[in-house]
Amino acid sequence: MRIAQVAPLFESVPPRRYGGTERVVSYLTEELVRQGHEVTLFATADSQTSARLVPVVDAPLRGDPLWLIHALIQVEKVFRRSDDFDVIHFHGDGVHYPVLREVWTPVVTTLHGRLDLPELQQLYRVFSHAAVVSISEAQRTPLPHARWVGTVHHGLPLTLYRPGSGAGGYLAFLGRISPEKRVDRAVEIARRVGLPLRIAAKVDPVDRAYFEREIEPLLAGPGVEYLGEIGDAEKDELLGRAGALLFPIDWPEPFGLAMIESMACGTPVLAFRGGAVEEVLRPGVTGAIVDSVDEAVAALPAVIALDRTRCRQEYERRFSVARMAQGYVRIYERLARSSRDVGGPGLSAGAESHG
Repeated sequence: MRIAQVAPLFESVPPRRYGGTERVVSYLTEELVRQGHEVTLFATADSQTSARLVPVVDAPLRGDPLWLIHALIQVEKVFRRSDDFDVIHFHGDGVHYPVLREVWTPVVTTLHGRLDLPELQQLYRVFSHAAVVSISEAQRTPLPHARWVGTVHHGLPLTLYRPGSGAGGYLAFLGRISPEKRVDRAVEIARRVGLPLRIAAKVDPVDRAYFEREIEPLLAGPGVEYLGEIGDAEKDELLGRAGALLFPIDWPEPFGLAMIESMACGTPVLAFRGGAVEEVLRPGVTGAIVDSVDEAVAALPAVIALDRTRCRQEYERRFSVARMAQGYVRIYERLARSSRDVGGPGLSAGAESHG
């Protein structure tokens, strides 16, 4: 198929360090090319890809107050070439929704973030014709009336991370420091069980005050090491040697990429219940799901003792990039067929499917 992948412009593809959406776009794009599809990537000029790259801006726009201007230019660049593609796949916000009815090529959008914001209810009532894909079933809950055409869990290249021994004698926290990620819970759990905690996490500008007020004082205590942002090679080392990953969220997690990154290293996950956690983790195989710090402290020894080989095998079976790409291709093909049958701009049909 001739496929356009339209990435957010906040980070390059793949991102240099943190950037979950852009990372997934990269994995998907490269796998689609490997499977023989003709892929065009609309992204930042410094992106690295084996697909055809159409540069939109010279550098990532993270923190740029004028990002919307560039996003609109990106939409224009994409739709100007719409006849070149069998399907157009957006991964950003819905800035392209107002012109969907003017485009004959099927357009689908993966929603990568939280959907429990009140403003989104109105957005998806107005743009009820926009075909959208969820990254978990749980993510859909706030927007049951949206035009869902599939659910596709994230996937990673099988060679990205190696299974590790877990012999480092520490716990790990990976991702972003923000109120909903609750790294403070991770610190409390680690201290109560008497294990060191290594924190590899980004602090966005919007969370800087929270970090300085609530989290930074915790890092000064014993047994906690703050590593800042890290890349894939460093994740391999951090996760592979950790006894377990702590994922103590306090929000409706849309997916939780860190969980499958940990599983890829054979490292089980101790997670708090919320959002997609119950879809991703298999208790007793890849980790445990708890509802409180007390439960986490009690469950942790059994989590660390889980079979790391089985944990890795579960990741390979459920969360490979090949499986993710196949899920999306099924959606692309169905939308393309429906568009031909219906025959009109922005009118492609397509029954719901779970990739």
